[in-house]
Amino acid sequence: MRKFIIKLIHGYQAATAGKQPTCRFHPSCSNYAIQAYENYNFFYATILTIWRILRCNPFNKGGYDPIPKYKKILKEELKAEADKKKDANE
Repeated sequence: MRKFIIKLIHGYQAATAGKQPTCRFHPSCSNYAIQAYENYNFFYATILTIWRILRCNPFNKGGYDPIPKYKKILKEELKAEADKKKDANE
């Protein structure tokens, strides 16, 4: 089922390739959905994708928003960087 959904998303991306991008987030909502389906089970990926699409509206300023696993890794890296700076200043 995941492979089918990913193929549908690739079809959507091919159909809208020449149009101006309108997504407020990076990665785009379709790329976010592909990453979610590649990394999580079908039901959790579907929930993540629907939640992302609901947040993609004019009232949200958007920005960088990776799938949750990557957010956790990013936070750990940022914390490690802050600790290195703190140790260097001491």
